[in-house]
Amino acid sequence: MKKHTQLFICLLTLILSGCTTLKSTAVLSNETWELEYITGPRITFEGLFPENKPQITFNTTSKEVSGTTGCNGFATKYTSEGQKIKFDENFPTTMRYCEGGGEQVFLKMIKEVNNYYIDNEGKLFLNKDDVPMMRFKKIAK
Repeated sequence: MKKHTQLFICLLTLILSGCTTLKSTAVLSNETWELEYITGPRITFEGLFPENKPQITFNTTSKEVSGTTGCNGFATKYTSEGQKIKFDENFPTTMRYCEGGGEQVFLKMIKEVNNYYIDNEGKLFLNKDDVPMMRFKKIAK
């Protein structure tokens, strides 16, 4: 009896985790995400983005992502399959002067991303292989 219970719990866990994975791609569409963590530099997050934090919005229909780098606006294409994601190398931005150096860090990191996931708290993680490069929180438009 104990083995049947353990087997049932294992199967239920697999089914529920599979549902979470399927749900996460739909959640990206038309949501605006604000950066709350970026890996790499030894400068504080507030030092990188002294005025505004970067934001991204995915349009899964047109496979475009747009937003701000914390200073300049941008728009580019992306491809995704399951949890894999790749942003187009062509990343045009507006040309406003930016303080803090965060824009260059943001653009460098987003070009290295190759997968993503959304955790149980609804946070979007953009990763390079197994390493989280950026973490975003969903915000109201």
